Amino acid sequence: MASLGLGGLNVSLRRKSVSSRNAAVERRNLITVCRFSVKTLIDRSCFETVDDNSPEFNNFAAVLEQILSHRLKGQITWFGYESPRSFWDYIRVACRKVSHNCICSIENMENVPSSRAKGRAWIRVALMEKHLSEYISTALRDVKTTRRFYEDGAVVLGEEANMLAGMLLGLNAIDFSFCLKGERLDGSYPAVIDYTPYLKFIPSSDSISSDEEELRTLGSSSSEGSTPENIGPPFITDENSWYNKCKRVEQKYRLALEQKGYLEELVQLRENQLSESVSQNKLMLQRIEDMDLAHKMEKEQLEYIIVELQDQLKSFQSLDQLSAEVSLSQSSLDPGHSQDGKQDGMNLLNEGKEDTPSLLGLCGSLTSVASYKSLTSLKSSEYLASPTTEMTSPGLTPS
Repeated sequence: MASLGLGGLNVSLRRKSVSSRNAAVERRNLITVCRFSVKTLIDRSCFETVDDNSPEFNNFAAVLEQILSHRLKGQITWFGYESPRSFWDYIRVACRKVSHNCICSIENMENVPSSRAKGRAWIRVALMEKHLSEYISTALRDVKTTRRFYEDGAVVLGEEANMLAGMLLGLNAIDFSFCLKGERLDGSYPAVIDYTPYLKFIPSSDSISSDEEELRTLGSSSSEGSTPENIGPPFITDENSWYNKCKRVEQKYRLALEQKGYLEELVQLRENQLSESVSQNKLMLQRIEDMDLAHKMEKEQLEYIIVELQDQLKSFQSLDQLSAEVSLSQSSLDPGHSQDGKQDGMNLLNEGKEDTPSLLGLCGSLTSVASYKSLTSLKSSEYLASPTTEMTSPGLTPS
């Protein structure tokens, strides 16, 4: 039983390693073919306009569709079944953050009903807008959404995905012209990659030497009267090959020059946007500083007003206490001398506060300005006296 368990474990490990190896080879093949398709598409754009009739573009679109559909998860229905899903469902969610995106316009296209057709229309619109690399890089940065739509081992989840956006950046130098109608956007058939333009047999050094030896053998077996004109065709072929090489170098130089101009314009645009952002940031910081200063001044003013109100409240409390004491002293005096005690209490109030008309309301007995002036000239020490002294004084005894 133990041997059977180990055997089953070895088989499962072997299957897992084989599946991981196959997934890695599949990812590598797709990325390599994508690089070749981009290169041939750029070379084609140097001579003529790229449109829907270009086989290089059709092959590139098929490769990109295969990459975005690699190990794409299906959609689980209410009944638990898994229905197929198109890469457009992933692009529609992951590329919402791209500024001025074409997602809504693709969704509202009436002549593109199926999801696969909308994905193909998105590839063409993104190429014409020169934003395909930006779309792909934005979608790949959203790792959470990518893992929600793709299984482990997908191209967009592997290390090869980092090279994909860089490859597509060179397509921004090409002016594309597409028609978003017709059978090109039919989503009823899958995309098929044509590998024949990228297959090239390079013979080994041994085979080259053997071919040369065969050519020498054939040349030696021929008549000795052979003329030097037999060497002409190889020389002409060599000259043509040099001419073709120079032409290819010139094409690469033109392409690099166009990409350089595009990148310079892009860098200049980003620098302008950065300078505008810096200036706006400075203005916002200045506004924040001004608002902080205004808030500090307002806070100091409010604190000063609070202190003044507290002082006034304390003075009002002392006046209330003093009036209470005066009323107690008046109640202890005779009824005949209540008017004198009342005047003495008012004199004490006038000594504690300034002679302002606002305090006249606090002194209920002061009804005229003349009485107010006569009271201010008096001293509180002359009229205030303790109850015992008033009771014992001869002037207060009844006659």
